[in-house]
Amino acid sequence: MLFESARVKLRKMTTDDTALYHTWRNDQEIMRSTNPSLDVYSPQDTQAFVEHVILGSTSSKSYILLEKESETPIGVLALVNIDYKNQNSECIIDIGEKKYWGQGYGSEGMKLLLGYCFYEMNMHRLSLRVFSFNDRAIRLYKSLGFQQEGLSKEVLFREGKWHDIVHMGLLQRDYIEMQQRLE
Repeated sequence: MLFESARVKLRKMTTDDTALYHTWRNDQEIMRSTNPSLDVYSPQDTQAFVEHVILGSTSSKSYILLEKESETPIGVLALVNIDYKNQNSECIIDIGEKKYWGQGYGSEGMKLLLGYCFYEMNMHRLSLRVFSFNDRAIRLYKSLGFQQEGLSKEVLFREGKWHDIVHMGLLQRDYIEMQQRLE
């Protein structure tokens, strides 16, 4: 199925997910490797962010990643800055439930998102940004076919050090070719 795999499924994010998202958004360990601006957010800040940025934009789509058997929400995947004319978008993933880290759930969720983007939305290109110290995420993205396209040097100050942001991209034709080789 389009939005389901063996262990996960995606559903559209709604305002009902705001409280859970607020919990993830305020967990420094979760946001350390994905959010460039660590902070403490009020429930009102998160409510406004969800309503206006996540759900209120015509150029984004956000999905809750569910562990399939229990239907437990474990993360969020999103397409942002969707450019329908030029058929490209940026993708984002956050696994908010730490007990699901390192078990392949993010990989399964990303595969669903990529399949949707390339086979249903007919996207030509997907991009993402990842902090240079996030080795696990970089390995995941490379395993899915993303290639490093650039580097923004020392733009993130985290834990007393400067870090780079790695820019990665994946073209539809490269994704489809990779999928055909795996069949």
